[in-house]
Amino acid sequence: MPAKTQLLKRRHALIPGAAHTYSKGDDQFPAVAPKAIVKGKGCFVWGDDGKKYLDWCMGLRSVSLGHAYEPVNRAVKKQMDLGTNFGRPALIEFEVADMLVNLLPNVEMVKFAKNGSTVTTAATKLARAYTGRKYIAVCKSHPFFSYDDWFIGTTPCDAGIPEEIKKLTVTFNYNDIASVEKLFADYKDQIACVIMEVVTTEEPRDNFLQNVQALCKTSGTVFILDEMITGFRFHLKGATYLHKLKPDLVTYGKGIANGYSLAVLGGRKDIMELGGLEHKGERVFLISTTHGAETTALAAALATIKEMQHKKVQDHLWKIGRMIERGTKALIKKYGLEASIELIGFPPNLLVSYKDKDGKPSMLLRTIFHQEMIRRGILFQGAFPVSYSHKVADVKKTLAVFVQALQAYKIAFNAKDTAKYLIGEPIKPVFRKYN
Repeated sequence: MPAKTQLLKRRHALIPGAAHTYSKGDDQFPAVAPKAIVKGKGCFVWGDDGKKYLDWCMGLRSVSLGHAYEPVNRAVKKQMDLGTNFGRPALIEFEVADMLVNLLPNVEMVKFAKNGSTVTTAATKLARAYTGRKYIAVCKSHPFFSYDDWFIGTTPCDAGIPEEIKKLTVTFNYNDIASVEKLFADYKDQIACVIMEVVTTEEPRDNFLQNVQALCKTSGTVFILDEMITGFRFHLKGATYLHKLKPDLVTYGKGIANGYSLAVLGGRKDIMELGGLEHKGERVFLISTTHGAETTALAAALATIKEMQHKKVQDHLWKIGRMIERGTKALIKKYGLEASIELIGFPPNLLVSYKDKDGKPSMLLRTIFHQEMIRRGILFQGAFPVSYSHKVADVKKTLAVFVQALQAYKIAFNAKDTAKYLIGEPIKPVFRKYN
């Protein structure tokens, strides 16, 4: 057995899936991709294969400024010398909380955690406690909210979750207000909360977001917006600000601390305070984690947000994203592949979709395109999460490689046996019933 194969088997023997996030797994990348990353700097990473890659993964969108970004790392190193965890709250917890409450609209109190799943689950728990209701309404058009039972039970990866739990989550479609209205009619006065992203790949139509918000207000349902991706990327104050929304609770995470582990639950004081000490009602055991307010991540968040405030980072993300959008769409049109390859989403977070000759999503074609990008020095997973470190020169390099990948893709697309152009196995959906 080759040494590389033995190493991969060893890694899978040590860690289920050989990764701590399924999106980073071996089944999410073509065979030519590096199997691990050794280091990163700016918008580049170096793989365990010894190669340097222009990075269009950026830590699953969490690295908003750039890898090993010096002002952030400097703040983290300074905080390390002061200590990382104590038996009472660290002073920096209040400093970050104060910054966020003053910065973010509709946020009167905050609670920190280490990942997005923790804070979205905490939001649904608060909603149930606040309303006394049990049903959670989830936008099924959006890909991911939590690894906890209330959400994963709505996906094909529902092993280990009792049917009783699955039935407590109901779903609706984005931009389909009738599907939301039907839920409110079918579960009249029983829906604790509606949870959704502000936007993912499509613009809201016909005042959809405002109508959902109004339905929640009328029915006494808690309106929760998940800004894990859009927060600190689309605007410093989030997509809720851009769309003039007033959620009851809102969650943030990716991008807030430039890849350091921090997630935030924020919202109305009368709801958030249920998890506090200054009320005489029933106590809600909200979020209680040893490492949720670990100080280096909070120092990273302070430094990241200050950089964003002083350097107009979000303007840069939109600018570079628009360059990518214009350039790639022009190339796709030039090669006559508009029916097969499509750019969707918004400039700070563009996604690429792939369809076969019948117009159906194709994991085979997806893998071939990613393979051709990676072979030419770009670590690519089908998205362009722009960071502050991506510059015009990086866009030019990306577009030069995109041309070559399109050329290889078109040959494979038109071939009778498309699969022969694939090295290894095709990428698989994250949410699937069996391996």
